[in-house]
Amino acid sequence: MLEMDITTTDTAILVVDDEESLRLTFKMFLSRAGYGPISTASTYDEAVELVENQEFDLIVSDIVMDGASGIDLLRKVKELGRQCPMVMVTGYPNINTATEAVELGAFAYLSKPVKKDDLLRTARMALQQYNLWKETVKLQEEKERYQKYLETIFRSVRDIIITVDAAMRITEMNDPAGKWLQELNPELKKNSSLADMPGVVGEICREDVKLVLETHQEVPEHRIEWQKNEAQEVIFRISAAPMETQGGNFLGVVLVIRDVSRLEALEMAGHRNHFHRFIGASNVMQTVYTLIANVGKVDTTVLINGESGTGKELVADALHAESPRQEMPMVKVDCTAIPENLLESELFGHKKGSFTGADRDRPGRILQADGGTLFLDEIGDISSLMQLRLLRFLQERTFYPVGQDQPITVDVRVIAATNADLRQRVDDGTFREDLYYRLRVLDIMLPPLRERSGDLPLLVRHFLDRFSKRLGREINGISDQALELLEQYHWPGNVRELEHVLERATVLCADHTITTTDLPVDMLTGSLPSPAAKNGQTNVAPAAPQPSVTPPVIPEDENETDKIIRVLTQTAGNKAKAARLLGIDRSTLYRKMRLYSIAFDETEV
Repeated sequence: MLEMDITTTDTAILVVDDEESLRLTFKMFLSRAGYGPISTASTYDEAVELVENQEFDLIVSDIVMDGASGIDLLRKVKELGRQCPMVMVTGYPNINTATEAVELGAFAYLSKPVKKDDLLRTARMALQQYNLWKETVKLQEEKERYQKYLETIFRSVRDIIITVDAAMRITEMNDPAGKWLQELNPELKKNSSLADMPGVVGEICREDVKLVLETHQEVPEHRIEWQKNEAQEVIFRISAAPMETQGGNFLGVVLVIRDVSRLEALEMAGHRNHFHRFIGASNVMQTVYTLIANVGKVDTTVLINGESGTGKELVADALHAESPRQEMPMVKVDCTAIPENLLESELFGHKKGSFTGADRDRPGRILQADGGTLFLDEIGDISSLMQLRLLRFLQERTFYPVGQDQPITVDVRVIAATNADLRQRVDDGTFREDLYYRLRVLDIMLPPLRERSGDLPLLVRHFLDRFSKRLGREINGISDQALELLEQYHWPGNVRELEHVLERATVLCADHTITTTDLPVDMLTGSLPSPAAKNGQTNVAPAAPQPSVTPPVIPEDENETDKIIRVLTQTAGNKAKAARLLGIDRSTLYRKMRLYSIAFDETEV
């Protein structure tokens, strides 16, 4: 946070005295010391009118004046709710008057003749105290605002959220959690022990919480089955994570329990293969869909992270469509597409004549988005000056167009996106930490295409249908060999790269089926970029295509322990492949291995 310098022309002071010579002398002393603007008033009425119409950082007033006194002015200032300090001046010191001034909240009491050093020292002390008070109030308001944001989010999320302290006692819960805990045990409430949570769900929650308390590390999300009643079985996704302050102080554990029974049913029925403009039915994309649906309804700032080509702009569109602002403007700004010297004018607008070429007033993108959503793409690449201006806008929701002195207030929801590691840039000193936390009130991480297991065939079908219609080609499918090559590719350009590859294949295809000959040469030769090469490392051998795993022959009457051991043996201990063959999540496989005391070398990739 920037430290405020009180000896600048941003300090407004009012001098009230019925003697013109004293008004001018005090004004001269204060102005030469760097304070300003300095206003003056000769009467009580003039002073009240000024105080009613503008804010002052300090008022210096004579007590004895014609008509109403300085004490009356002090009392009026307090009635108006002004918090600025007042310094009282008099040529007739009186213990009763001084006592009354102090009781009414006067900062100091100076006797005439007032020396220059005494006036400046008192003004400096009063302004320092006032600035400290303003900063405290600002921090408190900011804390309360963020608390309201978090409470709103906490209430609106449909997932079961429970926070637990180091003694494994429930400290907080949202409404869905309260209702669910009552079903488990009517005695469960705030301050109850997690030991009172019955059944397999309670056992697993306690295991996860203990692990987080021991390691201070997040427990990956895993799925469990819960028999709600004789007729209904529920599937829960459970995750546990540490709660820590920015300073690293450990506060406890947060449990998130999500009922995915309906989601599982939708996936099995094929009804969750798309969401807004997204195509994909993988588990990671189901999580993204749920986040968008929940976060979209909460009117707060969102930061979207993801590699290039993963669909960050699609997330912004979906958030706007899910929000109460969906009928208002959605304004997009690509921060890398606009030259640095024009970005300020593009965002904030400018007045005619404010710079060379500004031949007319122009509203900026922020004003165009008033009432709606502003999407700032590639926010990680803006300059330090633009970071500061954007931070001030996010704090105050007001801004100054280039060449204009009067601020403009807008009601805008801000969504930002980046493919950069902003946390690393904060550590490197190239991105402001305060702006980072302002943007990251809520964040959504988009997975790369290589981590979206099972989504590629759906995307291929979608793009082939689109390009066939657009290009007038009768493409009705893709060969197994071509699809296998696409699935083995690392996709550094993600969905955007897949889209371009399939558009090219549609153009080159000589028949009705996309074959390997229609794909780029690097896919045919197996010279696929590896994750290390993508991250900037050189001299790394190309990744060879991964051999497919032949589905195992399952013996009759095989129990679960033997089945897991057999599949792990077949995959040489590769637990990722084993989990896929078994049709379960990797975290479930780990848990079953611990349950059955199965040990294998860690060879999975």
